[in-house]
Amino acid sequence: MEIRLLIKGGTVVDGTGAPAFAADVRVAEGRITEVGPDLAAGVGERVVDASGCYVTPGMIETHNHWDGGVWWSPNMEPLPAYGITTSINGNCGFSMAPAPQSPEAQQGLIDMFNFFEDIPEAPMRNLVPWDWSTWSEYKDSVVRHIKLPVNFAAFIGHQPLRLYVMGQEAWERAATPAEIERMCEVLEDALSAGAMGLASNQLDHDKYERPLPSQQADDAEYRALMEVIGRHEGATLQVIVDHFMRMTGPAQAERFGRLSKETGVRVQWAGVPTLTFQAEVGKKSLELHEQFKAEGVDAWTGYHHVSPTSVINFVSSLVFAQNGNPVWQEVINARTWEEKSAMLLDEGWLERARKGWDETYSHSLLHDPSALTFLDSETGWGPIDCTLADYIAQGGFAHPSDALADWVFKNGAESVVHKRSWQRDEELLMRLVRDPQTVGNLSDGGAHGKMFCGTGDNIWLLTEYVRDRGMLTIEEGIHALTGKLANFFSLRERGEIREGFAADIAVFALEEIERRKEVKIWDVPDGTGGRTYRYTRDAAPMRLTLANGVPTFDNGVFTGRFAGDFVGPGATQPTVMGAR
Repeated sequence: MEIRLLIKGGTVVDGTGAPAFAADVRVAEGRITEVGPDLAAGVGERVVDASGCYVTPGMIETHNHWDGGVWWSPNMEPLPAYGITTSINGNCGFSMAPAPQSPEAQQGLIDMFNFFEDIPEAPMRNLVPWDWSTWSEYKDSVVRHIKLPVNFAAFIGHQPLRLYVMGQEAWERAATPAEIERMCEVLEDALSAGAMGLASNQLDHDKYERPLPSQQADDAEYRALMEVIGRHEGATLQVIVDHFMRMTGPAQAERFGRLSKETGVRVQWAGVPTLTFQAEVGKKSLELHEQFKAEGVDAWTGYHHVSPTSVINFVSSLVFAQNGNPVWQEVINARTWEEKSAMLLDEGWLERARKGWDETYSHSLLHDPSALTFLDSETGWGPIDCTLADYIAQGGFAHPSDALADWVFKNGAESVVHKRSWQRDEELLMRLVRDPQTVGNLSDGGAHGKMFCGTGDNIWLLTEYVRDRGMLTIEEGIHALTGKLANFFSLRERGEIREGFAADIAVFALEEIERRKEVKIWDVPDGTGGRTYRYTRDAAPMRLTLANGVPTFDNGVFTGRFAGDFVGPGATQPTVMGAR
């Protein structure tokens, strides 16, 4: 059934950064057909009253990890409630394809998603069909099996690409010329099918402290892969660099800026850090960012406007590993409560844990017991809403690690501890939002369901920095979340309120919306017939969200309509993913 709407009486912020203006917007056949003042309603046209509201392009999530979750949470809740109409996945070098063919290698890929992105293992193994080998076959499977409420895009990940070609040796060495040639063939398949590009990773080590396979790639491998990317309109290379753990970020940014200059390929490197403890290492990266712009290098800096905030549980969390505390990570890695609780009572482990705690990274908030708050107890033992510092004082513990071990033992592995956010350099953050060569809104939505939910951070940019503090104009905020991103990713005919463009639209009253408080819901299959939890948020809410002209959030609720398309760079004719 064709849906025709006339959005009347709103203020249009068109996504280009141009001044807002009063206008009505007409939608038909999935497109914006008319933008202008005082448009008359046509026969059979639903009129949406947008008085007092902004009418903007649908917002783009540039860094999501819904790769697994779409198979068991196809509503992608709460994205439509936050005005989001496009989700880009396959980030950080992790993607669902190409799929390693041996059971060992496939389990290794599942383990990567589980450890690095907190994507639960049981549904990944049991609910994902894994009926593909190449990326193009993966896309066909998604289109065939899934209907989604937002447009879906994905990179091909460097980790599965290397593992697919090299097997387990991908962890250990550089690729041979023949292996590089084969990787290029597999990448060509993905880009020809509409992948956003190649996502790589120069940051992470796994739970056994092994550098990811992509960190074994030499310049010859990257250069060959980038030459393939360069043959495909709009395709990009994404690379995650390290400004947090081993502080190799500036050297890697310089490396990929050089490769971008040599090949002419657009690179997104994430990116200039905005936390105050990163000021020294970030200074060099900011200099590189300005150098790339001055030299005309097509290297764009990725950033996020929200400081990482971790909600730690003791089942699946990488917080300890990423804070340089491998001893406490052993508790996370242990698979059963019996194994975990035995560690927490073992004097030998407790002694090693004290030493490991003291040797965490100097900027780690684990050094500040007042920064850790007990949020939830599995057993109900408690206390909750109490800091680790308070618990130490109450119990007379000699060391923070001992106090945490005692609390976890009494409260259970599914108990939750909240770690305070780091302080941001807001002057630098605003500079990056306004900079013409940056990619923002790297929210990690869809990942870390038991740690945090990035969905809603887009709205926080508009409330915190536009509405409440006046540090950005509404035009700057919307441009950073829509048109600027569509331009970077070559999402043709999206990201703007313009006649002929896809009708991805958000309608909202700025005074009504908020990034709502995190709530725990039990909707993730646990592999035993039961459910486990993840964090999400209540609706912002939008007055209306349209994806391809179809209401996905309307009158305060998710509509149950699945209007998303599988989109890629440069494509004007999307791949329809299911009935709308």
